[in-house]
Amino acid sequence: MSEFEYIAPCHFGLEAILKREIGDLGYEITEVEDGRVSFKGDEAAICRANIFLRSAERILLKVGSFTATTYDELFEATKALPWEAYIPENGKFWVTKAASVKSKLFSPSDIQSIMKKAMVERLKGVYHMTWFPEDGESFPIRVFLKKDVVTVGLDTTGESLHKRGYRKFTPKAPIAENLAAALIMLTPWKQDRILVDPFCGSGTIPIEAAMMAANMAPGMNREFTAETWAHLIPKKAWYQAGEEAVSLIRNDVDTDIQGYDLDPECVEMARKNAALAGVDHLIHFQRRPMAELSHPKKYGFIITNPPYGERLEEKKDLPALYRTLGERYRMLDSWSMYIITAYEQTEKDIGKKADKNRKIYNGMMKTYFYQYMGPKPPRRSN
Repeated sequence: MSEFEYIAPCHFGLEAILKREIGDLGYEITEVEDGRVSFKGDEAAICRANIFLRSAERILLKVGSFTATTYDELFEATKALPWEAYIPENGKFWVTKAASVKSKLFSPSDIQSIMKKAMVERLKGVYHMTWFPEDGESFPIRVFLKKDVVTVGLDTTGESLHKRGYRKFTPKAPIAENLAAALIMLTPWKQDRILVDPFCGSGTIPIEAAMMAANMAPGMNREFTAETWAHLIPKKAWYQAGEEAVSLIRNDVDTDIQGYDLDPECVEMARKNAALAGVDHLIHFQRRPMAELSHPKKYGFIITNPPYGERLEEKKDLPALYRTLGERYRMLDSWSMYIITAYEQTEKDIGKKADKNRKIYNGMMKTYFYQYMGPKPPRRSN
């Protein structure tokens, strides 16, 4: 078995969650940076990481890294990389994305164009061809430049890992599936505890929680770019990873996961999405205004992504909304509450300072994860 280095990008602020997930899969972490975690693994790691990681954006197979401050240096260093070890002579290859931070080279289009030319020059010499048909499998390349260090990776994933495949019905601005999963993993919630999302929208937070409760791998029902790279990853590795995922599912788990929304269309979307995810039997969705949020049991969790005024006309309603949320939370004896929002007056309007506050970037938007921690339930006597 060969050993490769992989790079898993994630939302800024969630690196520790992703690091823990990769470690739980049994792989050695080599580096943790803002927005990405690197690790070592064999060919099967491509399959297992894509199928099992809940908080990652994608899995990149690292081709190499080097320093470049001029386009000539970028060309020569790119040309020196062993592209033939990854891309066959009929492979379709291109730089799908280039990102630059605090580097002298900062034009994505120029970086993409020059690197493509360098790859062509390298492969011309190896394959003794002057023209490449590029009618074979796809090999998209992603490039990061940070302080003039260029890191190059092959994208094994394709469509971002947050696209699990179950969310066919969505309202405006739904939370990404991998972000929802990571938020749940930042809490002490376990499947034997109550979870309520009073702003469930298309159901993402309850669905991700139910998949965790049932131990369902997030990527088990979708496809990945690297599935066609038979010269790098044996088909058997994909079958084995898929079989591993199926064998771990717990269909008999008992849960109390609930999703509420004021909009009946959202509730219907959430039910359909949960059915597509195979967890509709684990979640109760209903139309309920947040002002009626209640539960007879103790030690539950609110985990939610409330409105935070992306549109100007919504902003005027936010103070009352968050005040009501605070009032309802105070009536839930011994509960915990976790809120992700960009609304700056959250603590003021809820009427209580959060026990913890974590900054998380949702794309380019700075959000905060406010954590109100209730008491732990008493230990059950055996």
